Amino acid sequence: MSTSLPQPDLVYLQRVLLEMLAIPSPTGFTDTIVRYVAERLEEMGVPFEMTRRGTIRATLKGRKPSPDRAVSAHLDTIGAIVREIHPNGRLALAPVGCWSSRFAEGSRVSVFTDSCVLRGSVLPLMASGHAFNTQVDQMPVSWEHVELRLDALVHNREQCQALGVEVGDFVAFDPLPEFTESGHISARHLDDKAGVAALLAALKAIQESGLELPIDCHPLFTITEEIGSGASAALPWDVSEFVGIDIAPVAPGQQSSEQAVTVALQDSGGPYDFHLSRQLLRLAAEHDIPVRRDLFRYYHSDAQAAVTAGHDIRTALIAFGCDATHGYERTHIDSLAALTQLLTAYILSPPVFASDAEPEQASLERFSHQLEHDTQMASDTLVPSVDSLLGNRVDE
Repeated sequence: MSTSLPQPDLVYLQRVLLEMLAIPSPTGFTDTIVRYVAERLEEMGVPFEMTRRGTIRATLKGRKPSPDRAVSAHLDTIGAIVREIHPNGRLALAPVGCWSSRFAEGSRVSVFTDSCVLRGSVLPLMASGHAFNTQVDQMPVSWEHVELRLDALVHNREQCQALGVEVGDFVAFDPLPEFTESGHISARHLDDKAGVAALLAALKAIQESGLELPIDCHPLFTITEEIGSGASAALPWDVSEFVGIDIAPVAPGQQSSEQAVTVALQDSGGPYDFHLSRQLLRLAAEHDIPVRRDLFRYYHSDAQAAVTAGHDIRTALIAFGCDATHGYERTHIDSLAALTQLLTAYILSPPVFASDAEPEQASLERFSHQLEHDTQMASDTLVPSVDSLLGNRVDE
């Protein structure tokens, strides 16, 4: 690792990650974790503002105010919401975010009513092996086939409502974190609290180093990424570069690793910016940061949301490698360290194109080039001349 980069405090990273995992934050129920992250920024002396709903927009000043950049991680997680109270007092659920009920079965949860917090378990409709035997194995996997059993003396709908339970109450799933001596970190909701922890650790390293940034950087902490809107309304500045921070699935057919940071070159919204993505890959190579390239098929991010909202920005996505995404997730401290280092290198690096500060003056002469090899400008396909084709047709 190059000595030119300030080293991340990995003890701090793990501490804030563990503290954030203890804070329930399904999309729509994020006030507490917003307060937590705001307090961490105050401790570092990083100025910030908040939107009406709670997106945090911070600013690190650089030598030049434009073109400025943004880096974004999201505070919200997947979860559930009470959809119906069954006559027997058990609760039907609807998912918050996109995830399978298969990962919900057997989970311990908290139900947040307007007046209290109740504990319970999410179970399949046939939950007793002694009562249903092999019928349990034949049940479909869907949210229609699970229910929430409250740890309360309730046997009907009226008793539930008397406790304060109503349709629309949020349900948070226990994170069950475990940090092992091997460096593995297992928990629900590493997506994207591990990414937030890496960003906070990078900001701490930069603040303590006293190094000057070449351009302004705006760390963002969004609250609706899991439902698709995320950073869509979070960019009031003249941002030209936007790097999203999220989770990289480690699975068959994927290239990501729990021991590296991933630069995602495409997701379900299409390719990311050619130049910004390759700048991140170059920074990783220059600083000996373990990195992978990958594509994500069933995936969206804050960066994608910003482009969809109409922002004329270059976007890229970097992510920590994680097994069993949106389930009982597992990453490794090596991946989080690599993510933190790449974030630090990027925030301290010059803009990809200084000319992006004046998009209204863009011209063909100033426009970027992707590949300039002669072989890229020639066709390998031999096409017959029009005359030869027409001549053959006339002769026939």
